[in-house]
Parts: sequence; structure tokens; C-alpha cells
Amino acid sequence: MTTLDAPRHDILDTTASSDNYLTHSRGFLSWALTLDHKRIGVMYLIAVLGSFLVGGIFALLLRTELLTPGRTFVDADTYNQFFTLHGAIMVFLVIIPSIPAALGNFVLPIMLGAKDVAFPRLNLFSFYLWVGGALFTLYSLAVGGFDTGWTFYTPYSTTTTTGGVVPVLIGVFILGFSSIFTGLNFIVTVHKLRPPGMIWFKMPLFLWAIYSTAIIQVLATPVLAITLCLLIVERTLNIGIFNPSMGGDPVLYQHFFWFYSHPAVYIMIVPAMGIISEIIAVHSHRHIFGYRFIAFSSIAIAMFSFIVWGHHMFISGQSGLMNTIFSLISFSVAIPSAVKTFNWTMTLYKGTISLTAPMMYGLSFLFLFTIGGLTGLHCATLNTDVHLHDTYFVVAHFHYVMMGSALIGMIGGLHHWWPKMTGRMYHEGTAITACIIIFIGFNLTFFTQFMLGSQGMPRRYYDYQPEFQIYHVISTIGAYTMAVGFVITAVCFAQSLMSGRRAPANPWGGRSLEWQCASPPPHDNFATTPTVGDCYNFTAVIWDEKQQGYIVDRTLDPDMPHSTGAKPGGHS
Repeated sequence: MTTLDAPRHDILDTTASSDNYLTHSRGFLSWALTLDHKRIGVMYLIAVLGSFLVGGIFALLLRTELLTPGRTFVDADTYNQFFTLHGAIMVFLVIIPSIPAALGNFVLPIMLGAKDVAFPRLNLFSFYLWVGGALFTLYSLAVGGFDTGWTFYTPYSTTTTTGGVVPVLIGVFILGFSSIFTGLNFIVTVHKLRPPGMIWFKMPLFLWAIYSTAIIQVLATPVLAITLCLLIVERTLNIGIFNPSMGGDPVLYQHFFWFYSHPAVYIMIVPAMGIISEIIAVHSHRHIFGYRFIAFSSIAIAMFSFIVWGHHMFISGQSGLMNTIFSLISFSVAIPSAVKTFNWTMTLYKGTISLTAPMMYGLSFLFLFTIGGLTGLHCATLNTDVHLHDTYFVVAHFHYVMMGSALIGMIGGLHHWWPKMTGRMYHEGTAITACIIIFIGFNLTFFTQFMLGSQGMPRRYYDYQPEFQIYHVISTIGAYTMAVGFVITAVCFAQSLMSGRRAPANPWGGRSLEWQCASPPPHDNFATTPTVGDCYNFTAVIWDEKQQGYIVDRTLDPDMPHSTGAKPGGHS
């Protein structure tokens, strides 16, 4: 298409507005005190990526130490602090807030056609709570660090002599409140700020995922807060809550911790699933298959997440009946995840697939999440979990779900919405190359750990038998390969900000509302109330050579007001 017929087409402003959210006001205070959800999302993103850099450095230090048996360059106590810091930073400072707080803050209100979230001041307060929690975590390093593992299991956390345990517990406690307030804000926003015509089943699936995640955040996180308070009280006042010598029960801590932390797994993974739904639909230019099944599966996962914590404790001494019940429920939670995977695959079937960088991350997610899910069945089966528990098999499974799925989904979402966030396009070839390197490096790092675990290599150990060295060498090579991929990604984004071509309003041909405003968005997101239609009807999307972006032909969209009701044709 080379000519434009204004009455027929929705002509989008493809130029960056002089009053977009980046240029609306300048100076440090204009950002530090902003109530604009987009700026808060960007500040979260910068903070999360900075934390990811620190957590990644600790991961490389771990893998370097494990390159050879015995001491490679640090002693056992330092190694314990390395893996504790890596786990705590990556879980509490990176993966949990990366999608809901960072990408969710930026995208959710625009997807709803709203000017902001329901409570902008609470949104800014949540960010500063996150900063406060992060500072307490850093302070713990200055007072001796901590070596309890990221789970803070008793009796390690109550008997260790390192001085950083209480500060990091306070930090995670504060981070929990940030998560609760963000979830509450998003629930109210979805309920109250949807535009006219956007009923529940016209919402993009990313909003369903964020909504389900917010429910988990609000209901599960207080349990973690109470648990950490009890742990602080026991450590500071010497009260026997978890200490068996004083009448306490250390297994009680595990129940409390995993009652939060297994739902927390879905705080990490469900938003990534929402991103993948958007990426696969948009970049295959095909209506999402089984929309309602995917939407309801997000709610089902949120519900199941509260009743499966016991599968972390099959060897903790709980009764055989409880083990059997938790095992059955753990198998059941695979059903909604399988529904999503099947529907994503069917969406790709006969789609017009564009192998863009976001789609490459989407396809990587499908592969890695499938491996993570299938290996989870071994951990949910009682007789195999007894052998695999506390081995590297669990480490590999955990990373395939958390990093290979949640973090890869987040990076794919960042590539998907980067043009909208910055108003600049990145170099596709460089981004795809980085994705392939990360994919190869990830599988080198963690697939070999399945073999380590199945042969009995315990996790968290500083030393190991010589016959395991070849696997550790391959795993370490993979970790450095991944690091190269992430560095290339960072360079790609930096080059985009400095000299990338200007992004059109709709570079991918998306139909959800965030693609109906300019790139980057104006301060108030929309000059007028956007028109709500079927956000997955791509038959009405047409590529426009002049604007180098997609536009929407209203005559091909029977779901839009005032359309001719023409039947959709083939895929563009």
C-alpha cells in the first residue's frame, strides 16, 4: 500500500510527540517525584537491569569457582556467600519485579487506554519501597554478608555468625510490601479503568496474566512478611519459634516459606506467559487460538499455586498421605500450563510468522519452558524426587523455569515493547544473534546439570568428585557464552538509543491499544479515548510503506464501531 485513504484507515501518529513522556519535563526531580506510570516503569527497569548485572556477576563467580574440584580461587565460606547473594538478588530484586513492576507498569495502563494506574502516588511509593529493600540488601554486604542460601532456612539463618542476616531479612520484608502495593494497584486499575467496550474477554492476555499475578502478590506475600518477622525475632531475641531445643520446629519455617515461595514462582512465570501470548499472536499475525482457555488458565494457575507448596518437602518428614496429595496436586497444576503451550503452538500453526527478535525469544521460551515443565514431573513424582531432591537436577529444573522461561519472557517483552518505550528501533540482526547465543549458552549451562543431578551431584556444594568435572566445565563455558549474549543485547539497546531509526507507532502490527498511540507515548498516553476492538484480529492490519509501520483498515474489522461489517480476508 502506498497511498492513504483517510476515511477508511486509522492513521496513527508515527512521529515522536514533542510532549512525550521522556521530554514532558526534564531534570532529576521531575523523574524522582514523577507520578507518570511510564517513567516509574522505566526507573524500575533500570534498577532491575542493574540488579541483574550484579546477580549475573555472582553467577559467573560461582561457575568459575566450580571449574575445578577443590579451591579454584575462593574458599568455601566465600562460595556460600556468592551463591546466597546470586539467588537472593535474582529472585527478590530481578525476576519477581521485572515484569509486573517494570514492563507491567509501563504497558498495563496504555493497554487499558487509561492515563495512569488507579493510585499513582502509591505506585511511586512502591518503587521507593523497592529501592529501600535493595539498599538494605546491599547494606548486609557491608556488615559481613550472609551465607544462608536465598531461602534463609533455619537453623542456618539463626545460627550463622555472619552479620548481614537481619539486614537482608529486613530488606526482603520491605520488598514484599512493594510487591503487595503494586499488585493492589494493578487489581484496582484493571477493574476500574477499562475503557468503554473493553469487557473482560476483550482484554489482551497480558492483562489477564498481570491480573492473576497481582492476586498472588496480594494474598501470598503477607505470609512471607510474617515469616521473616518471626525469623528476625528468633535471631535477635532468642525466642524459640523454629529452634527445636527451645520447643520450636524448623520444618514449620519451611511450610511458611514455601506457602509464599511456590506462589512466587508463578509471580515470576505467569507474567512471562502473558508476554508470550502477545508476542506469538502479534509476530505470527494470527488470532490467538483458544483465547478464553488461555485467560482462564492464568486464573487456574493462580489458584493452584496456593495448594502445592508441600512438594518442596517430600523428604522433610511429612506423612505419606500428605506427600501423595501434594504430588497429585502438583501434577494437576501442569494442566493449565499445558493448555497455554498447546494454544500457543496452534496459534503458530498456519500463521504468517515473522522471525523478529521478540519472536525468537518467544520460540526460545516455548522450548525452554517445555523442558522445565517436563522435568518438573520428575520432581513431583515421589519415588524419583527422593533421589533427585537437593541435587543439580533441581538446580537445572529451577533455572529452566525461572531463567529460561520467566527471564527469557521478560527479555522478549523488552524487545517487543522497546520501540514503544524509547521511540527507537534496534538492529534486528544483532538482537537475533544475541538471542541465539543466549539460547545456546543457557542450554550448555543447565542441560548438563540434569546429568549431574541424575548421577547424584548435590547442589550448593563447594567441592565435588573428579568424575563430575567435565559437566562443570561445560556448564561454566555455557555461563560465559550466555554472558556474551547479554553483553551484545546491552550494546544493541545502547546503539538503538544513540542512533536507531525512529520507531513508527505500530512497528509489529499489533492490535492492542498501546499500538494506537505514538512512539514514545505522550505524557497522557492518548489525546482522545482509543477505540476498542478485537485485539487479536490481524486481518485488518495493513503494512504502509510510506509510514514504515502498520495501520488498521476499519472496513476489514467487523468488531470495530462504524465498520462495514466486511468479512475478514487472508492474513497480511
